[in-house]
Amino acid sequence: MEAMTQQSAKAAIRCEIQAGRARLSEAERQRASVEICNRIRNHSIWANAQSVLLYAALPDELDLTPLLEASLTAGKTTSLPSFDRQTRSYQCRIIKDPARELKPGHYQVLEPDDRCPVMQLKRLDLVLVPGVGFTPGGDRLGRGKGYYDRLLAQVTAVTCGVALDIQLVAQLPREPHDICLDLIVTPTRWFVANDRLDLK
Repeated sequence: MEAMTQQSAKAAIRCEIQAGRARLSEAERQRASVEICNRIRNHSIWANAQSVLLYAALPDELDLTPLLEASLTAGKTTSLPSFDRQTRSYQCRIIKDPARELKPGHYQVLEPDDRCPVMQLKRLDLVLVPGVGFTPGGDRLGRGKGYYDRLLAQVTAVTCGVALDIQLVAQLPREPHDICLDLIVTPTRWFVANDRLDLK
């Protein structure tokens, strides 16, 4: 019963946040995407990371294409999630040529094709994480399938939630499988959720 109550609470928060995102114009979304990419690119966590996991945005998410291009230009080992239909889980695959290697996959999100090599999750330095909602303390609200939580449970890298300011809430219901992130970044500010991080 408690789990059902938490799921209902999460569903209500999702609806509220998604309604707020839907009110943003495309110009506002693009401006926020540029601002957040610049904010990430200018931070030490980006400069110090040699292996990164990014994501291809859904229409209502912040677009990280400039970061993808910057990562490849800088020679970082760059990967994106790829859905494995047999295991019903995400893995990450290394890409070098997005125009040739990305194709619509699960939920019609762009994913690396099967020819791209799988990257071991333990090798990652930085994971940029999408979501519906976040708290400044690092809690994340996904889309309800648990795919990203299962992926994040296997990484030792710094994990950073990527959000619009309107996606921040004071508190989220927590379930045992929910993974707490190390950082949250918005177009206007950073939140350090893991005080053990050395972010000089």
